[in-house]
Amino acid sequence: MDVVLASRNTGKLAELSDLLGSVGWRLLPAAGFGGDAPGEPAPTFVENALIKARHASRLSKLPAIADDSGIEIDFLGGAPGVGSARYAGDKASDADNNARLLDDLRQVPEAQRTARYACVLVFLRSVDDPAPVIAEGYWRGRILEAPRGTGGFGYDPLFWIEAHGCTSAELPAALKNRLSHRARAASALLAKLRG
Repeated sequence: MDVVLASRNTGKLAELSDLLGSVGWRLLPAAGFGGDAPGEPAPTFVENALIKARHASRLSKLPAIADDSGIEIDFLGGAPGVGSARYAGDKASDADNNARLLDDLRQVPEAQRTARYACVLVFLRSVDDPAPVIAEGYWRGRILEAPRGTGGFGYDPLFWIEAHGCTSAELPAALKNRLSHRARAASALLAKLRG
C-alpha cells in the first residue's frame, strides 16, 4: 500500500521506511505531491503530527503518516521540544541548532545535561479519518559539550547514550533503528495496527 510520509526530511524517510517495512507500505515523500509544508503552530507533538498528516493526505489523496519529534532538555524545562527543528531560527541548519543548544548549556554541569528524544507518529487512513492511530516513543540520554560522530541527523552528534558509550551519531544505523525514539514509536504504532 502506498502511504505518504508527511515530511521532506530524507533522514526520516529512510528511517521510517526501514522501521515500518514489515507492514508492506511503500512510503512516498510529501514533496512529490506539491504544495508547501504546513506550519507547525501547535504546542504539542501530537497536534503538529495530526496537522502534517492531514495536510499530506489532503494533497496526495492517500493514507498518510506523520512524525513530529524533537529533543527535550531537562535543564531547559523541556526546550527546545516542538521547536527543535527551528531552535536557532526558521532557516536553521542542524549545525546551527546544535550550536545554539551548546551555547544555552555552556555552563551547565554534566549531571544536569540530561535529555530525551521524543517522537509521536500519527497514521491516517484518509484525510478525514475520525480515529487516527497515534503512538509515541522516548529515548533518554545526555547532551555532550561538543559534537561526536557523523551519522544520523538533528541533535544526534550531541546525544550521548550511556549504555553504548557513544553518541547517536556514532551508532550503526541498524542499531539506532532498534534503540531510538522513532524506533520505539514505530514499534508501538505497528502493535496498534496489528492489534
